[in-house]
Amino acid sequence: MQRNRTILKDNTGRRYYKNVLYPEIPLDVNDIYVLTSINDRVDSLAYQYYNDETLWWIISEANPDIIKRDSFYTGAGKQIRIPTNPENIVRRFKQLNNF
Repeated sequence: MQRNRTILKDNTGRRYYKNVLYPEIPLDVNDIYVLTSINDRVDSLAYQYYNDETLWWIISEANPDIIKRDSFYTGAGKQIRIPTNPENIVRRFKQLNNF
């Protein structure tokens, strides 16, 4: 899925956008399901489960029908999926975006 854009510059200094692509995150039997509370945010959940708040996008991408793409807040009382294999997901992300 493509959602965000990165601003880059070419050799002449002209700016252009590059779309950031996110990998599909398939279901896994080891995924964790949590019931959210009113103050939960995807970045704080990423820190809690991955020890890295920058991996918020994994939780967001794993729950596209629950978490709005323009918000870090999950809302209270929603069951969301926390993928347990962030290393593989990050590897696929880097491959998609030529990192």
